[in-house]
Amino acid sequence: MADVLKTLAVLGARGDMTGRLLLPALVRLAGAGGLPADTALLAVDRDEGDDDAYRAHARAKLDAHLPDRDQKAADTLLEHLSYRQADVTSADDLRAALEDAGTPMAVYLALPNVLFRPTLEALAGAGLPPHTTLVIEKPFGADLADARELNALIARSFDERDVFRIDHFLAKQTVLDVLGLRFANRIFEPVWNSDHISRVDITWYESLGLEGRANYYDRAGALRDMIQNHLLQMLALVAMEPPRSITERDVRDRKVEVLRAVAPPAADEMARATRRGRYTAGTCGGKELPAYADSEGVEPSRGTETFAEVTFRVWNWRWSGTPFRLRTGKAMGTERREIAVHFKSVPHEPFDDRDNPDVLRFTLSPDTIALELNLNGEGDPFDLERVALDAAFPTQELPPYSLLLQEIMEGDSTLSIRGDEAEELWRVVEPVLQAWERDEVPLKEYPAGSAGPSGAKKPPKRIEDARDPRQGTAEGDDAQAG
Repeated sequence: MADVLKTLAVLGARGDMTGRLLLPALVRLAGAGGLPADTALLAVDRDEGDDDAYRAHARAKLDAHLPDRDQKAADTLLEHLSYRQADVTSADDLRAALEDAGTPMAVYLALPNVLFRPTLEALAGAGLPPHTTLVIEKPFGADLADARELNALIARSFDERDVFRIDHFLAKQTVLDVLGLRFANRIFEPVWNSDHISRVDITWYESLGLEGRANYYDRAGALRDMIQNHLLQMLALVAMEPPRSITERDVRDRKVEVLRAVAPPAADEMARATRRGRYTAGTCGGKELPAYADSEGVEPSRGTETFAEVTFRVWNWRWSGTPFRLRTGKAMGTERREIAVHFKSVPHEPFDDRDNPDVLRFTLSPDTIALELNLNGEGDPFDLERVALDAAFPTQELPPYSLLLQEIMEGDSTLSIRGDEAEELWRVVEPVLQAWERDEVPLKEYPAGSAGPSGAKKPPKRIEDARDPRQGTAEGDDAQAG
């Protein structure tokens, strides 16, 4: 294990991310005893101010976003806080701001992703101490070429072992439970493959609209914001091979391995295997929402999607083309956040006209797991009823951001994204992004508060209905539904 960090330098200390997520997470971590008392927090931003002014700013943010905080933990954190004014894109400014920081040090880029490149260039010229840790939030880059360039910039100043590309979804309790269920229970391993699983659906529907994020979201859209950024991570955990151990090298190797086997839809099936939509005015959760295109900060001509669905296939021995359908939407009538593993029907069912295969569901927010089975009912002994064997998980001791911060403080990068993994995530979605930019898939509209755009289809259950795109197109491929 690496030496525990002495200084956490936050670049963008007055930004929304720091006030809404990072400061509350640090207080939670401190309250749980996961933050050493002598850890210094160095806040860096371009606004004028001193230590006392920033402490007042931090308290106001905690009042707004963590009103039930551990006051002793908050006071201790703020006592060890100092503020430096600096332009984060200036090497000279960063050198002056960081020169007296205690080491080992982590530099946390709590910045809009458009500032990643100039800030990394400035850090390269700032003369950082050896083995300084870099923490960078996803989304990592805007496309594959951008991600490769960012990785090259990072390599100029940092060892890959000291780089944390973080995704808070990976620290959610239910997501982590996928690993425990798969690799600590013998009952599932023999059937965790294309012989027994027809498809996997990974869904993140939320009733919220833009919530003040137009500046970012209108340039990203649902595909970049959720599918590339989060849901493909869930796919990797569901589909990866068993690692030798739950450690940084073994887990991340297996994730990259399976992502390399993921194939985006072929060009001739893009309109069937993907959907995109944008919400119009409506009522959602009792709240009236304006049409996305009419929202403040939105440029309608961009055609930014608020709903995205893509069916990917994993071409390896275990999955052999099994469809993984990833979908996300804003302003949806029903919130739905789950990983649903759909098993195939039994080879022969003696009961009357029943075809209702088993489903294993991991539900996020609240954290539950359910196995849906067919059992004999209370009436006719030969009639089947659907039964769900379910369990609710206790609340995590640490919320996701706090858990990730603890991993950073301890130098454990198991839950962070490696450079080659970040590039694979973009490789998978880039053909879809390009097809949508060419309007090869129509942008459908759906009312806020509805079930999303029309035209949903279930992916095919039979793996024979698909062909590995690396082996060419076979006759009969029209059976590939999105």
